[in-house]
Amino acid sequence: MADSLTNFMSEELDRMKREGLYGNIRTLESPQGATVKINGKEYLNLCSNNYLGFANDGRLREKVKTMIDKYGVGPGAVRTIAGTMDIHLELERKLAAFKGIEAAIIFQSGFCANLAVIPTLTGEGDLIFSDALNHASIIDACRLSRAKVIRYEHSDMKDLRAKLAEYSGNDGKKLLITDGVFSMDGDIARLPEIVEIAKEFGVITAVDDAHGEGVLGKGGRGIVDHFHLHGKVDVEIGTMSKAFGVMGGMVAGSAVLVDFLRQKARTNLFSSALTVPDVAANLAALEIMEAGDEEVKKLWENGDYLKTALKAAGFYVGKSQTPITPVIVYEAQAAKAFSAALFENGVFATAIVFPTVPKGTARIRAMVSAAHTKTDLERGVAAFVKVGKEMGIVK
Repeated sequence: MADSLTNFMSEELDRMKREGLYGNIRTLESPQGATVKINGKEYLNLCSNNYLGFANDGRLREKVKTMIDKYGVGPGAVRTIAGTMDIHLELERKLAAFKGIEAAIIFQSGFCANLAVIPTLTGEGDLIFSDALNHASIIDACRLSRAKVIRYEHSDMKDLRAKLAEYSGNDGKKLLITDGVFSMDGDIARLPEIVEIAKEFGVITAVDDAHGEGVLGKGGRGIVDHFHLHGKVDVEIGTMSKAFGVMGGMVAGSAVLVDFLRQKARTNLFSSALTVPDVAANLAALEIMEAGDEEVKKLWENGDYLKTALKAAGFYVGKSQTPITPVIVYEAQAAKAFSAALFENGVFATAIVFPTVPKGTARIRAMVSAAHTKTDLERGVAAFVKVGKEMGIVK
């Protein structure tokens, strides 16, 4: 490796360490769950996206074992050559039915789903209106599209309307995209207003519901169901790496949209299909969600308890409207120190710092799941309070 490149990378890593931006990546030695094992010791897990506790659910594991015996492990090709199996189509049909929409298509991840949609639907000469706090996968997909990106202030409908009016005379397609649930703050997009404004200006609407799938709506059917907006959002994008407890992305919409993406989306054309174990586990997760909403209710119960308890203890938990609980400590170094101290007290909760969140808003993002018991959460709150008092964050 050239010395200049090595020097550049070393200097950048040193800077990140000085500014508290260097991540200490811990290695799990156990399945995802309410607790995890790290370095041979058990820790309360408060930083996983395993919302419904499915990542190590026995029903998913059994389905995977059965389907591996029948189909093997890998698809062996991209979907358009020889990688489409009947189980891929089964999952797509069941996802569309679950979400109450015409059709769905699956991808390798939620990131890949955004890369499939945005550069495929828009290109040079088009316009994309994007919320200022949209996920990095949306930002990268917008860059790849070569369309002009107009950012509007986070969930600011006045600013969105002003931006749409400013560019209303421009030619080309216009796409408005927003996260459904904003993952760092836990707030929910103002989707009914967004849909109305987009309709007024004749703009295509897309929502990335990564943190809404399995969380919002009846039995976890997502933000469109939550707001009763069926048929009014053009593109629903989601992931199966969070509430589903597995891996994979999805796009749902009209049959024409799905057919178009199947033929033209580069992540469908040039990357191998979702693996058999992933498809099997996702089918099992979907079957559980279709059968009832027990896990979804437990998730919300746990989220409400944790948020209320931490707020009562004096922590600032932002304006979250979901089980996501951001504990704001502002400075990156403080967040890193807080996370390390929690770890010493048996709680695994990672610091979130720039560039994941804006500078000066560093936090511990506490994530509950349906797998946590009240005793687990009481233990977590006690650790937060102990560390918070030691660091002078709460009294």
